[in-house]
Amino acid sequence: MTALNNVDLSVESGEFVAVMGPSGCGKSTLLNLLGGLDTPTSGSIKIDGRDVAGMSDNEITQMRRRRFGFVFQFFNLIPVLDSVENAGLPLTLDGVPAAEARRRAEEWLGRVGLADRLHSRPDQLSGGQQQRVAVARALVTDPALLLADEPTGNLDSRSSDEIAGLLKQASTDWNRAILMVTHDPRIAAHADRIIFMQDGNIIDDARIAGSDDARVAMEKAGLL
Repeated sequence: MTALNNVDLSVESGEFVAVMGPSGCGKSTLLNLLGGLDTPTSGSIKIDGRDVAGMSDNEITQMRRRRFGFVFQFFNLIPVLDSVENAGLPLTLDGVPAAEARRRAEEWLGRVGLADRLHSRPDQLSGGQQQRVAVARALVTDPALLLADEPTGNLDSRSSDEIAGLLKQASTDWNRAILMVTHDPRIAAHADRIIFMQDGNIIDDARIAGSDDARVAMEKAGLL
């Protein structure tokens, strides 16, 4: 069985791309391949001009740690660590001195609106606040690409809109390339483009400018 078939996709710095499609269409496989978690049987994946498939395990690990940021549906924060420690964890794991890791984590937590919750543990934060910590953690290494897998799937409507707006800010103000898988048309409308997938194929690639364009694109792709 072919998970992805002749997928040709590029995401530029400062671009926010949403990926939509039915369950089993290849969305998660696409994210896993781009994040270096899976290896393609053919074709190439290039980050900053370098082919991920040709790297050693150590090089892929370093690339994941330094050039990719990941945001997940269920936050994946460490319960016993506070916001600063969670946000700075990728730097700590990469051997960055503790004082520098803390400084950069505090800076990013301030950018995502949590300057007053630096020392709160996950169980002291709302779901939306926990996801803000996760976004800060994903951005703290200054990644080339941020991969978000259903980042609003565990949040209420208000928090979902806030997180989608934060990802939009990451692309426009902080010049990050964002690739987000979502099933929510309202959240996808925050993106610059929507990629529609079906049976391992990209069936449409629509540039949008708001919710009306997103609705038209989704109707065209048969998702509404």
